[in-house]
Parts: sequence; structure tokens; C-alpha cells
Amino acid sequence: MDVEAQIEALNTALRLQYRSALQYTLAAGSMSGFEYQSLAGSLGAFAAAEIDGARRLVEKIAALGGAPTDEVAPLRFVKDPREAVAWLIESEAETLQELQDAIEPTGREAASEAIEHRLEHIIMRKQEQVDVLLRASRA
Repeated sequence: MDVEAQIEALNTALRLQYRSALQYTLAAGSMSGFEYQSLAGSLGAFAAAEIDGARRLVEKIAALGGAPTDEVAPLRFVKDPREAVAWLIESEAETLQELQDAIEPTGREAASEAIEHRLEHIIMRKQEQVDVLLRASRA
């Protein structure tokens, strides 16, 4: 495993993971309108799952001897619920790509396989969340 490249890739994904937690929190807490309240509840649960994902990335970075970033990718408050969902889909696509890219430097040893497996679980969970957003965005 290329440890330096792995730490760099994980930190790139981590800054987006932080944003995910905050974006879901912003959207969940600010959506108004009767028709959006059940979605807001789901978004709140997604925010909690994103915090757990961020913690797991921090743990992997620390285990590799790295320093986890404290940088957060830029946030965006969007008042209109439909636009907020569209932004969540767009920003999560970027995060998913960076998580996928972080698999590349893992290598083939036991520790690296564990990192790859963890990343795949985070990707799977996030993709399921995006699927919810995609279904919600369709008329």
C-alpha cells in the first residue's frame, strides 16, 4: 500500500464527507412544506450516518499514521426543497467519486483490503441515500 497516497486520498474524501453531514443537516432542518416533512426526517438520519462515515475515515487515517483534515468542502444553503435535493444529488456524486478514487492506492495486503472494504460500505450506503433523493426528485 502506498500509505502517503492513501492518506491523501482519504483526506480528500473526508473533507467532502464532512460537507455531506452538514448539507444533509442544513436540508433536513430547513425544508418547509407539508409534502417535504417525511423527506426531512430521512435527511436527518442520513446526516447521522454521514457523521459515522466521517468518523470511520478519520480512524483509518489515524491508523495509517496520518493527520485527518479539518477542512470542510464548501457548503450551500438552498431554501427551495427541490433545489436542495438537486444540490444534494450533485454534491454526493462528487463525494462518491472521491471515495471510489480512494480505493485505488489501497493495494492488496490485509490492512489495505480492510480499507477498501470500509470504503465500499460507505459508498454503498451513500448510493442508497442518493437513490432516495433521485426518487424524491421525480414528479
